[in-house]
Amino acid sequence: MNLESIVAIDVHTHAWKSALQVDDAPTESQQAMGRYFRYQPQHQTVPEMAQMYRKLKMAFVVFTVDGGKGSSPKITNEEIAELAHQHGDVAIPFASINPHRGAEGVRAAKRLIADYGVKGFKFHPSVQEFFPNDRMAYPLYEAIAEAKLPALFHTGQTGVGAATRGGGGIRLKYSQPMLLDDVAVDFPEMPIILAHPSFPWQEEALSVATHKPQVYIDLSGWSPKYFPPILVQYANTLLKDKVLFGSDYPVISPERWMEEFEKLPIRAEVKQKIFKENAAKLLKL
Repeated sequence: MNLESIVAIDVHTHAWKSALQVDDAPTESQQAMGRYFRYQPQHQTVPEMAQMYRKLKMAFVVFTVDGGKGSSPKITNEEIAELAHQHGDVAIPFASINPHRGAEGVRAAKRLIADYGVKGFKFHPSVQEFFPNDRMAYPLYEAIAEAKLPALFHTGQTGVGAATRGGGGIRLKYSQPMLLDDVAVDFPEMPIILAHPSFPWQEEALSVATHKPQVYIDLSGWSPKYFPPILVQYANTLLKDKVLFGSDYPVISPERWMEEFEKLPIRAEVKQKIFKENAAKLLKL
């Protein structure tokens, strides 16, 4: 990857469409998220995403979510990794393992690191139904920490299940940022990314990221015009080296995110850190 040729690194994108399967219709949950975010679903394959980001002169971290205990993603970690490496000028593969998979999940994580070259792991506690500081997940964190890879955690409210009956069974309590303070203490060598403005726990996220050296915040999943003032203030000052650009594509397009972010009172030199420099250092590009 030629960092000089790209203007930004989007650290948070979802691959929702397999390049290998004929059935690529969006799930009911994905359709509900489209209504919630008021966007036209663009369920692209990894190669299609790479083509789009290449035109934007951006790189992107891409992953699926290994969801509820009895579910399986429509696209596998292995497919994402293989296709991302084929488009390694712009694509960076992360994997997702549900901690409920236990020892089998740990073995899968080690195989994805060793054989597929994944560069980090994505967790969605509300979808995967676990508290991040549950010791059940610690063997999985140990494998990630041993490889010195980052772990990205969804925090705060989620569009998954939003405005559906019973919230689609999704419980927001699992995604409280302060739960990751324990993880940061117990795994000081594992970089942790708190994904999204962590509504309604924004100050918790800022506190953990300020206190723990290896904890970062990505700004995905929200239109920047809705960022709370305290998040903008910290991004512009105390956390200028630890805040990352993320769109949450396809629910928010990187173009829309960039257009709205440019209107925020963020200093020019800090914008460059958020757009690219912080992520390049974190991901060891």
